[in-house]
This record gives sequence, structure tokens and C-alpha cells, in this order.
Amino acid sequence: MRNLPRLPIAHLPTAIEPMPRLSGALGGPQIFVKRDDQTGLAFGGNKTRKLEFLLAEAQAHGARTLISVGAVQSNHCRQTAAAAARYGFKCMLVLAGKPPESPSGNLLLDRLLGAEIVWSDPAEREQVLQQTFEQAWDSGKRPYLIPTGGSNATGAVAYALAIKEMLEQNFLPDWIVFATASGGTQAGLVAGADLFGYHGGILGISIAKSEQIMEDRVASLAEEIAERLGESRRFKKEDIQVNSDYLGENYGAMGKAELEAIYLFARQEGLLLDPVYTGKAAAGLIDLIRKGFFPKDQRILFWHTGGAPTLLADEYRELLA
Repeated sequence: MRNLPRLPIAHLPTAIEPMPRLSGALGGPQIFVKRDDQTGLAFGGNKTRKLEFLLAEAQAHGARTLISVGAVQSNHCRQTAAAAARYGFKCMLVLAGKPPESPSGNLLLDRLLGAEIVWSDPAEREQVLQQTFEQAWDSGKRPYLIPTGGSNATGAVAYALAIKEMLEQNFLPDWIVFATASGGTQAGLVAGADLFGYHGGILGISIAKSEQIMEDRVASLAEEIAERLGESRRFKKEDIQVNSDYLGENYGAMGKAELEAIYLFARQEGLLLDPVYTGKAAAGLIDLIRKGFFPKDQRILFWHTGGAPTLLADEYRELLA
């Protein structure tokens, strides 16, 4: 298997911890958590693993500026800004929305970490991103473009290797459950399961897109990941397990199910979830347990992808109080 350039950014391996009080409260299977909220870069999160490979590629290309894109409270953008600061890159972030009167949550951290913010109408985000990249190139900033969520084959390789890490921790869950959005984390897990011999279920709780869209994207990206690692694999959409029943009203909306999940994890296990990603994934997990989707004798690994700073964003703080 091919070794790819990688920078040592994340605190690895992340811990796998039992959640006995939560398991008891739900009366279902044994629940464990993989603590990728503790990867160590500016409050951590799953994007830090991906940035190890993305920044190594940026360095190899002689880049001096990292450019990426996301929502106002993007966990990926916050971690990108932190990685840029740590390795001496300038950072430009294209954020979809309007600048608030006072920054909070991840946006406050973006600014603290020195990122330059470019604001965009959500419908024009990709166009503004391309314009930002071209202007940076023309002005000699040597930009390197990181896609939404770091979810190209270069970044998502990290989660194929995360499966290897889990197996080396001698932990074999029956299911892995997590939030899926841009698809990179799930594609990496799917590719890694095939490459390293994990045979349990890999269930992404979609927080933004339909099952059909996610299945196609994840299958295609998983093939690219395997190829990047020097292996030939084929994945069909039928190989991908996505549940889009918990999308809610729209991206970023926090309803009763997300609130219950956030409070339940916090008060049973002292574990903080965020309203956008892990709160929605946990709400899906809780509902599926209550419906009996998982047999009671199974072990479920909730892969915590981070996002706690969003709890302190102005748009969510009042709802959580």
C-alpha cells in the first residue's frame, strides 16, 4: 500500500470510550464513542485528520496560502485556519452568509486564528471561491484550494487509515455511526473497511443531502481513495449506508430531536455535541435505537466528529439556554 506525504497535526490515536450511562438510559445496545473531537487542533474535530494530508500536499506544491469554503459556523474552516497558522500559511475562507454584528463560535475563532474572511451569497459560493482563488494566484499568494470539508481523495484518505487505527486498538464494533455531509469521512471509512478488513456496518446519518446523492458521491470517492493508496477497488451505491430521515427543516436547523440528543449526551456522559453535525447524528442514533434497528447485544461506535464551538454561536445559544 502506498505511503502518502503527511504532517503530524492530530493527536492520534484518538480514544475509544464506553458510554455506559447513555447505553443504560436508552436501554439498547452498548454504545462507545471514538473521540475525534479530541484531535488537538483548535478544539479538534474530524477535519484535522484530513488536513494532515492536505497540508502536506500544499507544501509539496509550494503553496503559501490555503483557501477553503464553508458555512459561517464551519468546523472545517476553523480547523483549516488553525492548521494554516501552525504551519505558516496565510488563510482565506469563503463563508456563505452575511457578516454578523459580532462574531461568535467558530467565526470568532477563525478571526482569532488570523484567517481573512470573504463573504458570499450562499447561491454564489462556488463562483466566489473560484474568483478568490484566481485573484490570490494573480497577486502571487501561491494559493492551494481545499474543497468543502476537505473531502477530496487526498483528505479523505485519512479516514481509511482511521479504520486501521481503530482495528489496532483491538476494537471491533458491530456498527459505526456518524454524521455525514460532504462525504469524505464516510468514503474514507468505507474504503478503509474494505482495505483493512473491517466487516461491520458503516452508517452515515446525513445532515444535509438525500440518501441518493450521498450514496453516489461516497461510492465514487471511496474508489478514488483506494486508488490514491495504490489499490484498485470498486464500490456501488448499494454498498453505501446512508440514512437521511433526520435532515430536519434545513442545514443547521436545531429542533427538538437535536436538543434532546445534546442534553442526553451532556448529562449522561459529560460529552458535548454540536447542533449541526454530531447533534443531528446522535438524534438519528437515539431514534434508531428506540425503534429497535440495532439488536441489544451489539456494540455501536459513535464516531464523534467534533464541533463544540458551535454551541457558543449566537444563533444557537438562546435555544440551548
